[in-house]
Amino acid sequence: MPSATSPDPFGEGLTAATVRICDAVTAVSASNPVVVIDGRSGAGKSSLAARVARAWPLSTPVQLLALDSLYPGWDGLERGADIARENVLRPHGRGLIGIWRRWDWELGEEAEAHAVDPALGLIVEGCGALTLASAALADVTVWVDGPSASRRQRALDRDGDGFRRHWDMWAAQEDAHIMRHEPQRLARVSVLTP
Repeated sequence: MPSATSPDPFGEGLTAATVRICDAVTAVSASNPVVVIDGRSGAGKSSLAARVARAWPLSTPVQLLALDSLYPGWDGLERGADIARENVLRPHGRGLIGIWRRWDWELGEEAEAHAVDPALGLIVEGCGALTLASAALADVTVWVDGPSASRRQRALDRDGDGFRRHWDMWAAQEDAHIMRHEPQRLARVSVLTP
């Protein structure tokens, strides 16, 4: 846990969480482990996933899929998680190439397709990513959360006015996901950011 007097308690917390996740990946003893990172908006999921990808403890590279790339619009949290599970996680678990299409947020439609190699490790991160079904396809499961005011400030600093007008609708979808799937209970690693 970072100290309250640290100049960067958020960064220190993510560094400590990265070590825990990498240790869990190493303990899996697989060449292509799957890490699923879920949590509330602005909690630090994307930053944590990027850190884990950079610190990946295996000799083979890891693939990183951010659900922000495939949610079909601002009301698409559940649908995006379903797409990731069915088109990426299930094929990966069966040793098959997964295919997902990037969502073009400006045009409001699917764009180019991307392949996911089942021989390589995979990190899937995003709100809604962790359910009972996706946990069964993952080797390491992670829940990231933090105080509402801090999360909102980080999210709006990151995404600006584009997110501001959608914050309440998105938070309601997160609430529904948490009530329905209890992702915090499915997580092997829990991370609380300041």
